[in-house]
Amino acid sequence: MSGLERIGVVGTGRMGANIAKRLHDVGYPIVALYDVRRESAQETAAETGGEVAQNLARVTELSDVVITVVTDDAAMYRIFATEGDSLLDGASGKVFVNCATVTPKVHVDVERLAQARGADSLEACMASSITQARDGTLYLMIGGRREAFDRMKPLLEKMSVSLRYIGEAGRAAQVKALVNMVMNINTAGLAEGLGLGDALGLDLDMLREVFSQTGANSRVLETDGADMQNRDHDVYFSAAHAAKDSGIALGLAAREGLKLPLARATFEQYERMRAHQLGELDKSGVSELTFKSRHGGV
Repeated sequence: MSGLERIGVVGTGRMGANIAKRLHDVGYPIVALYDVRRESAQETAAETGGEVAQNLARVTELSDVVITVVTDDAAMYRIFATEGDSLLDGASGKVFVNCATVTPKVHVDVERLAQARGADSLEACMASSITQARDGTLYLMIGGRREAFDRMKPLLEKMSVSLRYIGEAGRAAQVKALVNMVMNINTAGLAEGLGLGDALGLDLDMLREVFSQTGANSRVLETDGADMQNRDHDVYFSAAHAAKDSGIALGLAAREGLKLPLARATFEQYERMRAHQLGELDKSGVSELTFKSRHGGV
């Protein structure tokens, strides 16, 4: 029998399911899976084993560590509710590792609620995508009590290729919001460059090569440039999530009295994608708004 912590996973979408599969592969017992779409949890359980839990309290009951990957602030508050079915039921001695990108204040609130029940909570913010979750090569930024981080470090190292402790609760989420804000700006900027190049009749293979050798180079050019050109928008990080994350960063800026015009324009582009029913495309799909022959020509 494994001496490793028993793992429960709440949220078995693209990221949660692949984290569960990765931990199963390296020997961690996956004992409980929960998703509002029960069939999603069942599909993951078919590969990892573990009980498809009927409620949140059952996940906590079966697990030593509960990894959560939910959609937004409201979902986080729902799974850590102080009344009704909740992960907080029977939580004493348990550790919650929360991987969703949510407002930093949510992580602070969840840590307070968990500690009141004798549990620990960490934010494990992921600056990577589906493939890295499956391979255990995530870039993880951790916030919360240092003692909790040290306790969970062996588990977190199995999920990541690079692991960084940022500081107290909320701090890692702040850094993640800035990472995604800048990434989204870079993505929207690349889409505009390629869109204008296409309208001018330039060879886009040549243009991307020139970009790669000059100040226009970026990580986004490597990951998204060809996809923008070829209209290959299989989702790794959705436009809807990009809009959410840029919105989180803008909220932080507003509280500091800062105006961020580039972040605002990028947010509005991703919101426009959602209005065009393109929100479930990959973030590279923002190019659909900038190429004259596509939605950008409307």
